[in-house]
Amino acid sequence: MNRPMILCTNDDGIASPGLAAAAEALLPLGRLVVAAPLRQQTSMGRAHTGDPDARFEPYPLRIDGHDIEAYSLDASPAAVVRHFFLAMPDRKPDLVVAGVNYGENIGVSVTSSGTVGAALEAAMRGSPALALSLETEVDSQREYSDQDWSGSIHFTRYFAAMLLRRGMPPGVDLFKVEIPAGAGAETPWHMTRLSPFMYYHSEIAAPCLESRRCDVLFRKQKRDNEPRDTDAYAVRTARCVAVTPLSLDLTARTPLESVLSWVKD
Repeated sequence: MNRPMILCTNDDGIASPGLAAAAEALLPLGRLVVAAPLRQQTSMGRAHTGDPDARFEPYPLRIDGHDIEAYSLDASPAAVVRHFFLAMPDRKPDLVVAGVNYGENIGVSVTSSGTVGAALEAAMRGSPALALSLETEVDSQREYSDQDWSGSIHFTRYFAAMLLRRGMPPGVDLFKVEIPAGAGAETPWHMTRLSPFMYYHSEIAAPCLESRRCDVLFRKQKRDNEPRDTDAYAVRTARCVAVTPLSLDLTARTPLESVLSWVKD
């Protein structure tokens, strides 16, 4: 019996321990191929950028005593996924998993996430997709800090196996999974919607025209009025895994007739 093909990618780079954790989770489920950015690509969203002369380069990756078929590409996460689909048209994945990301991708700013961007690219090209992130401190989200990946491995395997077995539900193009720090196999998960708020607050201490981009400071926001059915509430308050179904269709949910009436008014 043919085993399903699984593509694993990320935005933190091919050397990320989070990527290794995802690969460990996925290894028993099918024919695993890893293709990831050569270097850190956090917050690239769905950008298609990188070295135009880049090509997939074999990367030595060994997980649980197994040599993994792995490649790096000097490009953004979505560009890596696109190039895999275009360069290897006979190897369309049965599932694409992006992660496990250092740091939460929560609320209305998820489109800036390279992890989510990679999953969106895969979904657009017809493969079920899963984007996973682990809650970490802001200061550790651009470096390979030590983290407990055991909960991430469990939930990556759990949801990947579910999608391989059942496919995507109608109207859903990908699932976004947020794993709180310290989560384990016994941690409950909740189906959530995106928080309507920005999760990360950014500011410049002394803003002026000469302010540099590196002067921007980031911190997490916790709101007293956070709706209880959101990804932010599940992770920050309930300390549960947040599972959010996402769609490629960004059309506003307001009936088109109402918008047309407003425009013509």
